[in-house]
Amino acid sequence: MTDMPMVSLGPLTVSRFIVGGNPFCGGSHRSAEMNKRMLDWWTVARIKEALAECERLGGNTFLGRGDNFIVRVLGEYWNEGGAIQWIGQTCPERKSVEANIRQIHGAGARACYLHGGMCDRIFRDGDPECLRSWVALIRELGMVAGMASHNSRYPLRAEEMDLGCDFYMCCFYDLITRGGEIYEEEDRQAMARTIRAIDKPCIAFKIMAAGRNEAESAFRFAFESIKVGDPVCVGIYTEDQPDQVAENVALTARFGGRQEDRTAPS
Repeated sequence: MTDMPMVSLGPLTVSRFIVGGNPFCGGSHRSAEMNKRMLDWWTVARIKEALAECERLGGNTFLGRGDNFIVRVLGEYWNEGGAIQWIGQTCPERKSVEANIRQIHGAGARACYLHGGMCDRIFRDGDPECLRSWVALIRELGMVAGMASHNSRYPLRAEEMDLGCDFYMCCFYDLITRGGEIYEEEDRQAMARTIRAIDKPCIAFKIMAAGRNEAESAFRFAFESIKVGDPVCVGIYTEDQPDQVAENVALTARFGGRQEDRTAPS
């Protein structure tokens, strides 16, 4: 087992490398063709094998959609002896956010967060007060509660409003405001500043820019830019890189294991 660094997410102990579930559901952020390749590759058996490898290497947390497919896969995995804990993401296509939160809870999630694209559009076009009741429901059900965002301003606004979040999912790239798969360095720098400005745990995601960034430099930047207690969430796709899980875990141990000896940039 790799010497995986651990951090706290409310009462939960989570590995600093959290395996992300977008590729399991065909979310490549590349092309329709790549989406299909991911769906064809990630059979239920392969997903369970990948989760088991994460656990063998010290990773104890999976983050993924609260849809029927992921619920079924995790149920099988746990019934077969797996123990990885789940942070559930609400699904924006669902008619009822409340019903989806209850499904996520009933399926065994330890934490739940509101989908980033949904939150960003509410902050941009609507009244973010509506998020308060959803966050409260997550907490009432006994899960650790969070919200995601691609825009570096919105987690700060959520904190100013005291919406009740226990943690934030913070995307390094603002795909919603920019209107597509546009990955700008200024967005990554801005979100890193936001993460450091928020005392609560922040999970950095899309640190690899959906495979556009070189792995070593991406992990190094992430762990040198976020807080000591913050994890990263990275999706995996092993068809062409069968050692990707082990490589990601090794990079986490290398760059995320001795943050206490560093001072984050201001």
